Amino acid sequence: MKKNFNVIQINGFRGILCVIFIGCCLIVGFGWFPGWSCMKLWNLTASYFSQIPSIGIVQGILLWGIIAASYFTFRKDRLVVCMRASEGLDEEELKAVFSEMKKQAKEDKFLQNMIKAHNAELKVKNLSENDIPKADTDKDKEKLELK
Repeated sequence: MKKNFNVIQINGFRGILCVIFIGCCLIVGFGWFPGWSCMKLWNLTASYFSQIPSIGIVQGILLWGIIAASYFTFRKDRLVVCMRASEGLDEEELKAVFSEMKKQAKEDKFLQNMIKAHNAELKVKNLSENDIPKADTDKDKEKLELK
């Protein structure tokens, strides 16, 4: 079976530090710095007008979020994300995968118990529906009403 998976492995403490560093760079690059810039521009504009209050870094980040969301909402070109699909499996490979799935399903005791419980529930439903008397004629209806 073909395996076209890209796996990122994080080995040891250095790998964890690398992931933390990359995460911090993404947060600062896409959140904090544009928010800080928006805060500075807002406060610069507010210094020229007496009615506009100054804002802090949290409000600057929120302002940046509003600007970015508005841009993606109102632009004419739509954002399209394309994922390259891996090559399809041959019929033989699909049969092998499905047979493995069936084999695992047969070996799974929890799944087998669920199927047995479902079948038992269906049998009980069918029995209870068959026990309900049906009034086909007027005499049968009268007998049922008298009871």
